[in-house]
Amino acid sequence: MMSDAAFLSRLREKLGTTGVLMDPAQCESYAIDWRRLFQGKPLVVARPSNTHEVAAVVALCRDYQIAIVPQAGNTGMAGGAVPDASGRELVLSLARMNTIRSIDPVGMTMEVEAGVILKTAQDAAAAQGRLLPVSLAAEGSAMMGGIVATNAGGLNVLRYGMTRALVLGLEVVLPDATIVNGLRHLRKDNAGYDWKQVFIGSEGTLGIVTAAVMRLLPQPKDSVTALLSVPHPQAALDLLACVQSELGDSITACEMMAGFSLGLVEKHFGLRRPIADGEWFVLIEAASTLSGLREATETALGHALQRGFALDGIIAESGRQAAELWQLRERITESEGKEGKSVKHDVSVPIPLIPAFLRAADEAMARLLPGTRINCFGHLGDGNLHYNILVDRHTADEVNVVVHDVVQRFGGSISAEHGIGQYRVAELDRRRAPEEQILSRKIKDAIDPDGLMNPGKVLPRKSAHGH
Repeated sequence: MMSDAAFLSRLREKLGTTGVLMDPAQCESYAIDWRRLFQGKPLVVARPSNTHEVAAVVALCRDYQIAIVPQAGNTGMAGGAVPDASGRELVLSLARMNTIRSIDPVGMTMEVEAGVILKTAQDAAAAQGRLLPVSLAAEGSAMMGGIVATNAGGLNVLRYGMTRALVLGLEVVLPDATIVNGLRHLRKDNAGYDWKQVFIGSEGTLGIVTAAVMRLLPQPKDSVTALLSVPHPQAALDLLACVQSELGDSITACEMMAGFSLGLVEKHFGLRRPIADGEWFVLIEAASTLSGLREATETALGHALQRGFALDGIIAESGRQAAELWQLRERITESEGKEGKSVKHDVSVPIPLIPAFLRAADEAMARLLPGTRINCFGHLGDGNLHYNILVDRHTADEVNVVVHDVVQRFGGSISAEHGIGQYRVAELDRRRAPEEQILSRKIKDAIDPDGLMNPGKVLPRKSAHGH
């Protein structure tokens, strides 16, 4: 089409040849998600190198009514950064915007561009004796823009909160190409609406996060990692409560894993659990800037064992052994993939209701698919469970409905940390209260009236509602 030729010509003028990818082979990795569930066909991949180039691309897309799919590290679990198959959407990659603009070890802030890899940011903070607490399995490839845009969770939410709790300021390009610079390094700023919160977790449907100011914390000087077996999920909760009472907010992570989950890791990676077999396992990590943490942890876990909350346990004797214990947790998803097809769920329920939820969900799955295998693991301390069903994907819709029905019954969320993307749009639309749907649509229409920002993600396309 002539309009496409003119658009692409102007795009190359603005970004240069290195900033525009059109060859299908070059575009392939930008067109498919990490889980390889969603594959699209981009019109072109734009790779701006600074915020003004991002704004120029957005303005050009507005003029030609080309939809934009923002993409950072493309490590998401819900297909939120993948274009559709129409060949009419532009993928806007932020990978070239990879500068750490500043680190302030006194004010404990870090200003990063959207394409900075999380591990790079973590290491830069650590070099200044500071901690960037966001921690993900994909930290070696996930980028800060995507982490902010999806409000990523991860392993340390129990102590530090979701990404939202760590963002002090944002720079955003709006759908009309306006650059909004809110890169304030302030802990306290109560002047008017906190508009950045609208963009955190919006998955690129309202604008493009080009830079962020992140809150840092002191780097812990001591950490302790322990693995314990527990008889059942209620005991895991009792264990957590017991340890929290004695160690307070030094607990950074508390992960619960089914014995079946660790069995998959043993089968596919040869990693062995260092304590006796059990139905459930809990991995706890504590960190502190003060001394005496190990002794306090040993005392706390000893009390938990005495009270029957845990059956057996081991405390890592070295950083290497701690890393090995964490490998048991972090390899679960890969092991599941090697085992076969599965239907994944990223759900949350109120923490005290976790045992009752698991019983109800297991019963519901037994009725739907007798004998099916369930791979359940997740973040016990914040109520986020990955309740995955090892079945053929042709049953995915039916399985999703059953599992999410139970989640809804327990007052939970169908997406705890992975976002909605395109994977859960229909389920969210079906379950969210009408008043919330209307409010969400009003926000979308007010900021992105042309519907060009990541269409079909988070909210259904307008055509799906007939307006």
